[in-house]
Amino acid sequence: MATIRTLSYFFILMSLSFYSKAQTPQNIIFILSDDHRYDYMSFHPNSPDFIQTPGLDRMADEGVHLANAFVTTSLCSPSRASILTGQYAFRHGAVDNNNPMKPETVFFPEQLQKEGYETAFFGKWHIGEASDDPKPGFGRWVSFRGQGVYFDPMLNIDGERRQIKGYITDILTDFAMEWMDEGRDKRKPFFMYLSHKAVHAEFEPAKRHEGNYSEKAVSIPSSMKNVEQNYEGKPHWVKEQRYGWHGVDFMYHHQADHPQNVEEISRRYGETLLAVDESVTRILDYLESTGLAENTVVIYMGDNGFLLGEHGLIDKRHAYEESMRVPLIAWAPGLIEPGTTIEKNILNIDIAPTFLELGGTRMPQDWKVDGRSFLSILRGESPSDWRNNFKYQYYWEYAFPHTPTTYAIRSARYKYIFYHGVWDKNEFYDLETDPREMHNLIDAPGYQEKIRSMKKELFDFLSEEEATDVKFQRPGEFSANERKLH
Repeated sequence: MATIRTLSYFFILMSLSFYSKAQTPQNIIFILSDDHRYDYMSFHPNSPDFIQTPGLDRMADEGVHLANAFVTTSLCSPSRASILTGQYAFRHGAVDNNNPMKPETVFFPEQLQKEGYETAFFGKWHIGEASDDPKPGFGRWVSFRGQGVYFDPMLNIDGERRQIKGYITDILTDFAMEWMDEGRDKRKPFFMYLSHKAVHAEFEPAKRHEGNYSEKAVSIPSSMKNVEQNYEGKPHWVKEQRYGWHGVDFMYHHQADHPQNVEEISRRYGETLLAVDESVTRILDYLESTGLAENTVVIYMGDNGFLLGEHGLIDKRHAYEESMRVPLIAWAPGLIEPGTTIEKNILNIDIAPTFLELGGTRMPQDWKVDGRSFLSILRGESPSDWRNNFKYQYYWEYAFPHTPTTYAIRSARYKYIFYHGVWDKNEFYDLETDPREMHNLIDAPGYQEKIRSMKKELFDFLSEEEATDVKFQRPGEFSANERKLH
């Protein structure tokens, strides 16, 4: 009798395992854009009126919008390395756009390959170096050096360089579509990483989108105004930066190949995003037309945010919301309840463990993963032990000396920001009452206990993880240290 019960239990477990696997998409597509801020999607409640993104709107309508997505370092190389490794920047080593990852670094696509996945990478790599050489974990490789160019790029195609005529967003999407349709073994599951150059500065839209927003009105952030109340209690370096490379009054040092004001930069930024949105539509249409939609999960994300005038600043690096928040949308008809919104905080370090769980594998046993899979959250579950806060770090760069080394801790309501190496104020915000971070409460009597608590938690973590060393490298040839006189 016991034997019969044991066998019955075994067959039930096998059936449940099979059912679970059947309900989990096997194919994975990751679409990464560059410098796409969290609210420049027309479905977003905070989106500017002139922005139109029907492809991303469709993803959110048919999938799920993860409304509180963040990066742990708001800079290209560190964020991209964190996506691939599931680690904070201090751990993988690519702390800025020049430092390489540690030699023993493992990328999650390597683990998917071991599980039998066909894998491909198309687009911008740009982690710690300008190399475009094929990287471990990818069976198909199409990339370019450094930031690349928008038109007629030189591409490394599986180890051979060839110049391709056309617009980079379209070219990368063409390669991706061709590989999905003809270039892979269709008997195997696949992982495709489509990594766009757009919408990185200098913003160059496709010719068909040039001028689409030229007549559109652009709202200026209230925190951009150079008035005393906007800088009352703020660190001095924030106001000083508005007169430098990443500031609204001397942006890009007034170079002719850059936009010259926030209205112009916002329009060009939006126009450059249009081709990325079309790329998303092409991918979704292909999946539906080929019957792959029910067995594929598509995730769209930005590698970091981008300020467009907030606090008198542009670009990223800072621990302000517009810099560290990113768009994140998941589309998977066989997995996700369409039209839903997830409020839990999701980080770039969560991408690797999520994709590995989808693929039925994990990082090597001795590999430290700082992130956590959010697959259960996509399925509609609500883990009671999900993180309540997260840590952020940015390390000072010689090339862009106007933003100091920054450590921060953010909870659902509060944010504490600590600046290393400057004789200046730190920052503390109540995001519930002050979501635009206009009023620095670092000296407010009623918040001192909370400030001490968050500061202790931040530095306990950094100390335990040996992450308090400020990373510095030999000065290079370029430094944007010129400042407009004022």
